[in-house]
Amino acid sequence: MAVIVNGEKCVGCGICETTCPFGAVSLKDGKAVISSACTECGACIDVCPVKTIKREEIVKEVTMDKSQYKNIWVFIETSEGKIKDVSLELLGEGRKLADQLGQQLAGILLGKEVSALAKDIFAAGADEVFLAEADELEHYNTDGYTAVITDLIQEHKPSVVLVGATNNGRDLGPRIAGRIGTGLTADCTDLGIDEETGMVAWTRPAFGGNIMATILCPEHRPQMGTVRPSVFKKPLLDYERTGKITRVASNIKAVDIRTKLIEVVKVCTTSCNLEEAEIIVAGGRGMCKPENFKLIEDLAEVLGASIGASRAAVDAGWIPHMHQVGQTGKTVGPKIYIACGISGAVQHLVGMSSSDVIIAINRDKDAPIFQVADYGTVGDVLEILPIMTEELRKRKAN
Repeated sequence: MAVIVNGEKCVGCGICETTCPFGAVSLKDGKAVISSACTECGACIDVCPVKTIKREEIVKEVTMDKSQYKNIWVFIETSEGKIKDVSLELLGEGRKLADQLGQQLAGILLGKEVSALAKDIFAAGADEVFLAEADELEHYNTDGYTAVITDLIQEHKPSVVLVGATNNGRDLGPRIAGRIGTGLTADCTDLGIDEETGMVAWTRPAFGGNIMATILCPEHRPQMGTVRPSVFKKPLLDYERTGKITRVASNIKAVDIRTKLIEVVKVCTTSCNLEEAEIIVAGGRGMCKPENFKLIEDLAEVLGASIGASRAAVDAGWIPHMHQVGQTGKTVGPKIYIACGISGAVQHLVGMSSSDVIIAINRDKDAPIFQVADYGTVGDVLEILPIMTEELRKRKAN
């Protein structure tokens, strides 16, 4: 739909111009003109005294033959010779989508000497693996990976492409979507099939996490989205499954890659590897000051856990951003999540509510975190944590 003006009937009174809250209406040669700033709010339609402004449906010419596009693809991200958990999670969810649509599931595997990983991709549910191996693809780089995957998509025409919302995935997904002229829904937390259209329904937080938006891509293919790690569970791997490996010749040369990897510097230890952690101990504003995060570290050490934090703790400078859990941090799904002094704002809950078991410690009995917690303790976290840590030490020693 669009708002248009019948120039022949317009009397140039200017009421619509002064009424428009977005400054999208102006008078030119005594006639009202609507600019691209129009949001179709309809304010000008309501006040027009001669009823010359109206909404009109714009018929778009669809040139893409969407019937040529089928099958679900998952970009397989690797690190140090292993498949990242988010890729396995997406294979599991992609298998469900493919079964619902009656289509095939394929993994896109790029790298150097990574063919041995194909068995894991099949075990996670894939029917086919597109394999491109080259020296230039040993480490992730935007130019090389974008070019290879774009060529693959243009040749084989998948209907859906799933990418993990990791640092690399958030770089790669928009590049590919821009090259092939399709849309991309970022940072999704759920996937489904729209019953009416048969399209993928992408769900993601909007307006600061206060609502969940469901997005469709009706006019272009493939349908693309990046999906946050840990929002889905990894499938059980079935190594009796086999599939087809399609080797892809890479035309990428070293001169085509505009960046050069000089050195890999590991700044994140196990303590902040949140996406793949089985236990996370997280601290919030209730820790009161940065020195008190030593209590979090002590408990995490005993449990072999990673360390998380709320946005309030990160914004206060008590702990680096790499530990932040939530809408503007990392999405996690550990077996155990211990929330220490975290009230449970919706932005934080978005990032950890899929945890198997949630344990909350907070002095406010009405804190929202208790609404999602499986176990809760009302009390001073600074007093409870040392007792909890010492008791676990004793049990571990025995």
